[in-house]
Amino acid sequence: MTDADRTPAFEAGVQVRSEVMGADFVERAFDRARGTDSEEMQEFVTEHVWGSVWTRPGLDRRSRSLLNLGMLIALRAENELRGHVRGALRNGLTRTEIVEAVIHAGAYCGAPAGLAAMRVVQEVLEAELGPRPSQD
Repeated sequence: MTDADRTPAFEAGVQVRSEVMGADFVERAFDRARGTDSEEMQEFVTEHVWGSVWTRPGLDRRSRSLLNLGMLIALRAENELRGHVRGALRNGLTRTEIVEAVIHAGAYCGAPAGLAAMRVVQEVLEAELGPRPSQD
């Protein structure tokens, strides 16, 4: 996509996606896709998911992140879940809320989905926040 082809939704998508997922994450995603068959998918997701859905009124980013966690757990999309756990932290969800979301989704989606999600969530939480504080 050339600069001239960029729509307002694409520009908004880059901004929101960078704020939620981190500018480094977005840059790496575009760099990996540049010149490959994946490039158009990155542009599509940025414009239509991030620029058209994430910018809609009615739900704040925190709520959208919570919904994403549940949906990604249900879909067993652990690779996508990793980035969205980081995004959920940026959007104000707490460690406890993220863990409770995994438990809640696991109850509805099944133990294998919940356990797989918790492995990813634990890895991200420890990388981002450090070990869980003692519950003495």
